Amino acid sequence: MKRREFIRNAAVAGVIIPEFLNGFSLKAMAQTSLMPAAGHELANDRVLVLIQLNGGNDGLNTVVPIDQYGAYQAARANIAIPQNKLLPINGNGSAGLHPALSDIQQLFNEGKAGIIQAVSYPKPNFSHFRATDIWMTGSDSDKILNTGWAGRYLNDIFPGFPNKYPNETMPDPLAIQVGSVVASAFQGPAFTMGVAISNPTNFYNLVEDKTDVTNDSRWGQQLAYLEEVSQKTDQYASVIKKAALAVTRQSDKYPSPGKNQLADQLKIVARLIAGGLRTKVYLVSTGSFDTHARQAEADDTTTGTHAQLLRRVSEGIGAFMDDLKGLNVADRVLGMTFSEFGRRIKSNASGGTDHGVAAPVVYFGNAVKAAIVGTNPALPANATVNDNIAMQHDFRSVYATVLQQWLNLPETDVQRVLMGAYPLLPMV
Repeated sequence: MKRREFIRNAAVAGVIIPEFLNGFSLKAMAQTSLMPAAGHELANDRVLVLIQLNGGNDGLNTVVPIDQYGAYQAARANIAIPQNKLLPINGNGSAGLHPALSDIQQLFNEGKAGIIQAVSYPKPNFSHFRATDIWMTGSDSDKILNTGWAGRYLNDIFPGFPNKYPNETMPDPLAIQVGSVVASAFQGPAFTMGVAISNPTNFYNLVEDKTDVTNDSRWGQQLAYLEEVSQKTDQYASVIKKAALAVTRQSDKYPSPGKNQLADQLKIVARLIAGGLRTKVYLVSTGSFDTHARQAEADDTTTGTHAQLLRRVSEGIGAFMDDLKGLNVADRVLGMTFSEFGRRIKSNASGGTDHGVAAPVVYFGNAVKAAIVGTNPALPANATVNDNIAMQHDFRSVYATVLQQWLNLPETDVQRVLMGAYPLLPMV
């Protein structure tokens, strides 16, 4: 098969090795054409776990401003959460959590979770595709970048990738995404720095040797080409499988397989971390938070689509943290949520919310500072359909903080990776 034909077919399929094997997906990797940055030693075994909330989460119903409850209720009477249903946060009487976030509340009250209020960027974009691209690449809203923020970080600390990898120092995948193809966040200067586990089923097929591909199949022909280009696919499959097999028991707090997609993904992440992978960044995702209509049930606003989505996130993170603790790796992990944008202050007539500016980021881990960073968004007394939550923190400040204070990337390198200097936040 010709190289161009292979690339064309792979692009249509959305993955480069959609058979690794029988669905375990890896993106192809090749030598970057750019000179690598100065190398860094792996200063620690810390891991960053990113949780993408696809669709644009409604932050105002996630973290409700109790101190402005009158204005909040007036702006969204058809979806407002009753004040007596809000979950209290230790040390903060001015805000309460959506009642679906009980696991997040528990982690916060145990000192293992925090919230960054009103995260966005200047001149926000309300297109799902473009806004996601901005968060993934770390770009200004009026600039297009061809590299991801995490890809630039990984390229910085693993110079010479992929030709010099795997090696004794870093025998494992640099980054792993579960549940999809590799996101643009992992895109390096010329090639992806990460691999993808396309879905949990295929992960367990790999672990249990339930794979069957021949060279006569379409994907077998493409795999033959890839083997000519690189032998890294089999090498990474081997180490991933070895790590997975090293863990035989996990937390019983995870919902039954298939009932919570995010929890299924996080269970795999916990297993790989505890199994010994030195992978630095993981990315999982869940959605859709694009709640334009029927965000909440009219007769009980604590239920409905948004409540189900938030419960999925809360249960998934709660089980993940319990699992990490039982596997004795909790101190190694810091996690955070992100969404491409928030929602408007005023709800619409369809019982939903439209694309808006800023939204909260939830971060969690044993080493975090449990706090609400920032203040409750200021709400107008008579909100209109055009009113938005104003930005308090640039999302690149969140990235800068985890890169410098969690992953120990030197300040000058952080500024190069993020293409600018951003204030650090009291998260870690």
